Amino acid sequence: MTDILDDKALDVIFREARTQNKWLDRPVTAEQLKRVYDLAKWGATSANCFPMRLVFAHSRAERDRLATMVMPGNVEKVKTAGAVAIIGHDLKFFDKIPQLFPHAPEAREWFSGNEPLALTTAFRNGSLQGAYLMLAARAAGLDCGPMSGFDNAAVDAAYFAGTDVKSNFLCALGYGDPEGLFPRSPRPDFDEVCRIL
Repeated sequence: MTDILDDKALDVIFREARTQNKWLDRPVTAEQLKRVYDLAKWGATSANCFPMRLVFAHSRAERDRLATMVMPGNVEKVKTAGAVAIIGHDLKFFDKIPQLFPHAPEAREWFSGNEPLALTTAFRNGSLQGAYLMLAARAAGLDCGPMSGFDNAAVDAAYFAGTDVKSNFLCALGYGDPEGLFPRSPRPDFDEVCRIL
């Protein structure tokens, strides 16, 4: 049986975690970003396909460059965060399946000859891995500010040129300023959105 996390850990990862809109002037180190990745990489994906590809806009210059590609409401968030993860997914993820799924390397062919399945798998599992990244960041002591208001084509050209990687969403990482938080929004109760059959 898996151990159950205590309430403090659950609060950090879920109940008290908030989407940050404003950031404290406190740096995030490259070592912290590596630690976050080293946690997130263990999250499950179908056939261990691992389509997520990451670019961390870490330096001030890189965050300023990325800020030119986001909607006006996200500019300051990008500029002032400790780092911003650009979460992408590789449309040719299946080329790594023989390495990542060695007990069934033939699984590469499930996707290489079926573009709709490959596209759906890349997007679904890359999104799932982006969520793992956020949970890992929170577990490692960082706050998160996920956002989707940006120019995907511009980001792809700037950060994934010459590859089969497409951007999905951005996630600012750092230390949130409580002054930037909105009141906590409600969530539906179990019976509103769930059924047990």
